[in-house]
Amino acid sequence: MVAGLFGLAGCSSGGSGDTPQHGGGEASLQLPPLDSVSFLGGAISGHGLLLIGLVVCLAGLVFGLVTYGRLKNLPVHQSMLEVSELIYQTCKTYLIQQLRFLALLWAFIAVVVFIYYFFLTGFPIGRVLVILLFSLIGMLGSAFVAWFGIRVNTFANSRTSFAALRGKPYPTHAIPMSSGMSVGMVLISVELFMMLFIMLFLPGDMAGVCFIGFAIGESLGASALRIAGGIFTKIADIGSDLMKIVFHIKEDDARNPGVIADCTGDNAGDSVGPSADGFETYGVTGVALITFILLAVNDAHMQVQLLVWIFFIRVMMVIGSFISYAINAAVTRARYQDADDMDFERPLTSLVWLTSLVCMVLTFATSAVLIADLPSGLWWKLSVIISCGTLAGALIPELVKVFTSVKARHVKEVVVSAQQGGPSLDILSGIVAGNFSAYWIGLAIVGLMGVSYGISTLGLGALMVAPAVFAFGLVAFGFLGMGPVTIAVDSYGPVTDNAQSVYELSTIEEIPGAAEQIKQDYGFDVQWERAKHFLEANDGAGNTFKATAKPVLIGTAVVGATTMIFSIIMTLTDKDPFGPLGMNLSLLNPMLLLGLITGGCIVYWFSGASMQAVTTGAYRAVEFIKDNIRLDGVTRASTEDSRKVVQICTKYAQNGMLNIFLGVFFSTLGFAFVDEWFFIGYLISIAIFGLFQAIYMANAGGAWDNAKKLVEVDLDAKGTPLHDASIVGDTVGDPFKDTSSVSLNPIIKFSTLFGLLAVELAVTIRETNHVIPVIGAVVFLLIALFFVYRSFFGMRIGLDLPDVLAELRKDDADSSTPAGQPPLDENGSLVDATSAP
Repeated sequence: MVAGLFGLAGCSSGGSGDTPQHGGGEASLQLPPLDSVSFLGGAISGHGLLLIGLVVCLAGLVFGLVTYGRLKNLPVHQSMLEVSELIYQTCKTYLIQQLRFLALLWAFIAVVVFIYYFFLTGFPIGRVLVILLFSLIGMLGSAFVAWFGIRVNTFANSRTSFAALRGKPYPTHAIPMSSGMSVGMVLISVELFMMLFIMLFLPGDMAGVCFIGFAIGESLGASALRIAGGIFTKIADIGSDLMKIVFHIKEDDARNPGVIADCTGDNAGDSVGPSADGFETYGVTGVALITFILLAVNDAHMQVQLLVWIFFIRVMMVIGSFISYAINAAVTRARYQDADDMDFERPLTSLVWLTSLVCMVLTFATSAVLIADLPSGLWWKLSVIISCGTLAGALIPELVKVFTSVKARHVKEVVVSAQQGGPSLDILSGIVAGNFSAYWIGLAIVGLMGVSYGISTLGLGALMVAPAVFAFGLVAFGFLGMGPVTIAVDSYGPVTDNAQSVYELSTIEEIPGAAEQIKQDYGFDVQWERAKHFLEANDGAGNTFKATAKPVLIGTAVVGATTMIFSIIMTLTDKDPFGPLGMNLSLLNPMLLLGLITGGCIVYWFSGASMQAVTTGAYRAVEFIKDNIRLDGVTRASTEDSRKVVQICTKYAQNGMLNIFLGVFFSTLGFAFVDEWFFIGYLISIAIFGLFQAIYMANAGGAWDNAKKLVEVDLDAKGTPLHDASIVGDTVGDPFKDTSSVSLNPIIKFSTLFGLLAVELAVTIRETNHVIPVIGAVVFLLIALFFVYRSFFGMRIGLDLPDVLAELRKDDADSSTPAGQPPLDENGSLVDATSAP
């Protein structure tokens, strides 16, 4: 089928495929022959060098699959295995539903792609079909790594829970770390393999087609899975957590029908979402750099040198990540294997820093070997620029820990505030932590980008147009260089979270003779209390390192977006951004300024819309759980009730995601049709507003999350008013950190990437007809406003004050203690406060 499509791609709809194509932007780019340049003193061509990369990618896949099998074969108690398999089956059902939904969303993209490339650009039908085929491949790639993540994580969660029964901390760390590295290696290996395959085996004139289609598909898959997963997980989490306040039951009480949905959400939001997001981020950043090199570098020999250099450094960083993991795992095992206690954050921190340093060394070494012949010592200057990003991959997590770690003063401040001020001061202190974190992380990103800009002025301009933009793209590239480890420490979190839940849901302590059976079958004495302590403490470390990956991914999106925006500018200015057309980029252009303001509107609408879906869904989940929870005479909730909560979460996740995605989709089209310079301002704005909004929300949520963990573990204060206050803060932070903030990353990249197509579509139409773009802008923006309207007014809970009054009266009637009339009349209006109880 693929061969047939490439055959069709050579045939135009009306003549020879040799006819030069005009328009089509990035899809018309031609990749120069990679074997036209030799490396290592002429010993090997660029094509041959990158073939080595394919072997490394296959080795990464083998590592992931071997780890998969090893995790599956680890010992586990049947009661825990049953829970983890139930979680997996629920996750699989959810993912299948999301894939069906993705097919619907892909249809919208496919229509725009087909209209532009076939009717307006005049691409032959085969070439258009190749774009659509690779968009499907990109989307399915996101889905595959998401599935692999949940499968490995659900193997690891029950095995971690069982390993904790030995009463030693090391196995509780080693299993989630192993599963996380498996996910990281498979994700990066699959992504890199696909990009190398396109570069090595497809015709050069098809490269732009394949890359643009592949990137659009990745971006679509990541956006949908990230948004829906973020909404799903927080509906379930809030619905489950609030029961601890209402009924004063323990964390992950098996009688709570919301707990299975919460465990499913841990994977849907914290595994599926980040896996698809990381897959897309790694790919889109690579596509942006390829596009830049082909547009901004005129010399074909230099293009090949830079392309081979960039991708071979990616290969070396995969090797560096594996070496760092192996060294760190050996040191951790030697230090903690027989220890009775351990700091769970320490080996994760050392892994991140070790990987960063190893990758920087490999960057310089690879550059010295491959591009030492570049003038003005550019090999080491380019290495410094990439290392700015690699350093950021370790420095930013350290800054995040300052505001989210269980050891952080800001997190302790949240607990101290809540002791006297209850939920109010708990929430305010978390907001303070989030705001401060945005300041420091923002400065760090600006500082590293500033260094890269300074280096780019030292001779890089002789090779290309706009060297500073290339430098920013390389910083984003460096962010992701240690991708396997970044994904690994992020995936550590959902396993540790689920492991604690699996322990409780298995009710293993209540199974008659369980301890004796384990002693007989596995040869160790069960340590119930120590197991629970280590699982909770490890969950705190998981929370911290889930938080550290979020600013890295959002930072990459924003820094990398500059490179993609540059591609649009190059197209709009006929590859002369400093010429007459480039003057439109001035702030004196009112359309650009209006676009800058509009981007902020979209970021804040998106934040509200995603949290609205969580709020309404959580209300319905809480309503169902309160009405159906059974605390007497049962040991666990019925499967039917648990599935009902999952259905509620899925319903509101899909409804919320549909409104948001189509709102963003039609806004992108509409703004592109308004004016191309307005659109450039809009893209810049959503990147900048989105960066700070995402960092603030992610780290405020992380502070509230681990403040609750401090109350539960360090203070052992479960069931107290302080615990209730910390739960309220955590439920506020849930959609902050795991819904809105993390979803801004794929939204920024989707808007920018799809914007490449949208703005070319608008400009092409405007060249022949000035009326149609105006009509298109009006129509698309009206459709966008419809979905924006629906995102709130169609997603509201649907009740009003009289309904609240009825509920209050019902609660009074059910209470054994007489209660006064609430200060509302039967119409829901406030009455004199003196009549209130």
